[in-house]
This record gives sequence, structure tokens and C-alpha cells, in this order.
Amino acid sequence: MIEFLTEDKDFREGAVICIDKPLEWTSFDIVKKIKYSLQKQFDYKLKVGHAGTLDPLATGLVIICTGKGTKRIEEYMGQIKEYLCTVKLGATTPSFDLETQEDNIFPFEHITRELIDDKLRDFIGEIDQVPPIFSALRVNGERAYKKARKGEDFEIKSRKINIYEIDIIGFESPYLELRIVCGKGTYVRSIARDIGKSLGSGAYLTALRRTAIGNYKVENAVGINDFIGKLDEN
Repeated sequence: MIEFLTEDKDFREGAVICIDKPLEWTSFDIVKKIKYSLQKQFDYKLKVGHAGTLDPLATGLVIICTGKGTKRIEEYMGQIKEYLCTVKLGATTPSFDLETQEDNIFPFEHITRELIDDKLRDFIGEIDQVPPIFSALRVNGERAYKKARKGEDFEIKSRKINIYEIDIIGFESPYLELRIVCGKGTYVRSIARDIGKSLGSGAYLTALRRTAIGNYKVENAVGINDFIGKLDEN
């Protein structure tokens, strides 16, 4: 989104800002930065929200809505999403990604591309998924990741999700690269964990990039610093 909005009314009436989130930023960091910059630029309070959380260790498309456009956030959140990810086979971590250290090691030498192709078919369609305990879901009023970091013992119930496509982009053992197209509420970290189990091994996510939300594509997004710089320039 390089074609830039310069009038305050554009943001009041409802702008959709496509940001390519950098590594280690939270989705809320993006919202906070844009909200502060817009209020500083136009000197009024403005609603700003994001249409779907992206983990700090993930990069890619985050949709930001402003003003009256925040009423459409649920609509955007319900749209189909596309991800590119890298999975490491042969080990697990408590967070299902690089946030925590490997806690278990498993054999992976038996895993072939043919075996992966066969097992991935079981993930297509409506399936049950258990979200990671290191997630932003609320458990008894508290974020799950906060409870997990304190070492508390708790469970998160499984829920129905939809996976429409899983394609192998590359496989050089123990690393597997996938393209995943899925519905609302899907945790790609959990898919990685479950793929490892199905292969008679372990697995966790080492890289994740969201490339699309509905018709919005990451190649049409702008970096957060570029957006703020352009806003200041105008």
C-alpha cells in the first residue's frame, strides 16, 4: 500500500493499511505505533485496530483498520489466510517454535518426501486442533502465554479449524518448507507439531510468514517504518 492517504478524513472514515510486519514486533506494537503517529499528525484521537494477530517471531501481512473501518475487523479476520513456513523435524519445543529451547529429540532419518506427501493429506479439510499453550488465548481470564511462562499447568481445548491447501515448497531433511492456506483460528505452530507426530517424530516451527489475507497480499504491503516516514513527510 504505497499510494498514500494524506487527509485526516481518510483515516476517520476508515482506512485499510497493509503492513509487512517485521520480526519481533507484535501486532499490537504496529497498532500502537500507527495510532500514535496519526494522532500526532492530525491532533485528534482515532480508533486503530488490527485484523488478526501475528506472532512476534512471524513476519508478513497485518491489516490495520482506522476510524469507522474498525467495524470491519471481524470481516477481515474471517477471511482465508496464506502462510509460508519452515518446519524442523526431529525435535520439539514447548512453544512449538523458536521462543523456547528444544525439549525432546526424535528420530527423523526415516522421513521421506513420499511419507510427508502421504501424511499431509490427513490435514486437509475440517480438523481438530489444540492451540499452543504459548498463545494469546485467554484461559480463566489470563493470556495463555503468561500462564505458560510462569510454569503453570493448564490445558487448552481442541477446536475445529479448516485447512484448504498444504503444499511442499522444499524438503532438505530435517527442514521442511510448506505453503499453507487455512481458515480463521488456525495456529501454524500447532500444524507443525501435529505433522511431526504424524510422521513418527517431532517438529516445530522455525520460520513463519503470512503472505495473504483474502485478496490482500503481502507484496502490496508497506514496512512500518516506511509508512511512518511517509506520514511524517506528508
